[in-house]
Amino acid sequence: MTISRRYLIKAGLAAGTVLSMPSILRAQTSPDDARTVRMVMSDIMVFDPILSTADITRMHGFAIYDTLFALDSKGVPQPQMVEKWDVSDDKKTYTFQLRDGLTFHDGSPVTAADCVASIRRWGQVDAGGKLIMARANDISKKDEKTFAIALKEPLGVLVDAMAAAVIFLPIMREKDAGRPATEQVTSNIGSGPFKFNEALAKPGASFTYDRNENYVPRQEPADGFAGGKVVKVDRAVWQVISDQQTALAALQAGEVDFVLAPPADLYPVIESDPNLELQVLTKGGSTLAVRMNFLQPPFDNVKARQAMLHLIDQEAFMRVMFPDPRYTQTVSSIFGNDTPYPNDENTGWFKKGGDPHKAKQLFQEAGYAGEKIIILQPTDWPEASNASQLLADTLRKIGCNVELASMSWSELATRRANKGPIEDGGWNIFISDYSVSNPISSAFLLANGDQAWFGWPKNDEYEALRAKWPDVDTQERQVLARKMQGLWWDFVGGVLLGRAVQPTAHRKALTGLLEVPGAYGFPMWNMQKAST
Repeated sequence: MTISRRYLIKAGLAAGTVLSMPSILRAQTSPDDARTVRMVMSDIMVFDPILSTADITRMHGFAIYDTLFALDSKGVPQPQMVEKWDVSDDKKTYTFQLRDGLTFHDGSPVTAADCVASIRRWGQVDAGGKLIMARANDISKKDEKTFAIALKEPLGVLVDAMAAAVIFLPIMREKDAGRPATEQVTSNIGSGPFKFNEALAKPGASFTYDRNENYVPRQEPADGFAGGKVVKVDRAVWQVISDQQTALAALQAGEVDFVLAPPADLYPVIESDPNLELQVLTKGGSTLAVRMNFLQPPFDNVKARQAMLHLIDQEAFMRVMFPDPRYTQTVSSIFGNDTPYPNDENTGWFKKGGDPHKAKQLFQEAGYAGEKIIILQPTDWPEASNASQLLADTLRKIGCNVELASMSWSELATRRANKGPIEDGGWNIFISDYSVSNPISSAFLLANGDQAWFGWPKNDEYEALRAKWPDVDTQERQVLARKMQGLWWDFVGGVLLGRAVQPTAHRKALTGLLEVPGAYGFPMWNMQKAST
């Protein structure tokens, strides 16, 4: 999963025809909507941020749910719903007290019981949450505003895990959070700064969010996902416009205020318009990667996986995925470029242009004899679709028998769970992205076999090192990072394609958009239109 896959907005045609396109949205925009922001987003298929990791679902969750902690613009956890907390002398018991004024959209108060149920549900799916659940003796309500997490052993990253924005921790009503994590919550009732307007929801066309007049923001200034969630507009309308030309024409005409993911071929048009602006809101960007299936040939053989390291020319893949070089970087460390832990351990394979001759040799050493290699190609994620085609062509040039299996991302997300052989609907390769925040919260960086993310890499020595990560300081983690990366590039848990950030486009009259760490969506509070 990555930038445009998340947003699922199809690429438009040539930018040259944009300015001449007639508007289809003028009738939908009233002249007195100065306190309404219209945003071109993608359709929401799943509304539960625990059930889906799609960015559009996450942004929906940011709007309607509140969180116990949140990351500021520097990625540092800050209290959000929590007023105060303390840790016992033995570092095994954390006690949290909620701040005053927290209510759900149905008028009921937020209680400690809601928080306990929400933590338990989140802990079924998030990597950091699973770690908390594994170490917890008990998670319990103390009174209406106080709950505690009692641990079997200290866990210094507990608050960091609760503040993470990958699978973030939405506080739901106890009756909703009591559902299994595999069962969708459909009520859309949170305690966040926006209310979801069910009456105006038009799946496939638009979704409406109204300011929650009863929300009590924190007093601190807004900073990333943290601080005061002050809503400065009355309404935000998410409009689903699949044709990028139409979306940009509407933006230029002032009929919409914001376009989430404009394609790179339209950047020059946007930058030449004095009323428009490109802005990167998700500062962390996405690290793109090839994921291989460890369970099926040829990639059950480590030599075949190592061949992929030498095959990839990151600059070529970035060109077909994100043509504007201002928004891309090469990356050779599994810890990315901008964390405290990037290193060059075991990166001798990394070179400009790759080494296809070495890749072919390694495939031969793996015993590859022309077996079919299935690449899952998401046709509604243009960047990954293009990269899948380039990867197929690159493999064919060294003699591999490759077939592209074209499908939507939702179909891919289902098929990638199949662990069987390709004749039974299995797969060999798909392209995704991953968070490089840390190896505890990043599912991509797990290598615990059946418990790992799709592809199911397994390396016990690596996992033993990863298990130490939560309990050591930054300096010790830097040592661990080198050891872990050295092993990763030996067993090849995945192959990197590069890093990219996705700028949004908006009218300059829309201000206050918050820049956030990571690459997983942004919040809508704090934004306002110049005429408000």
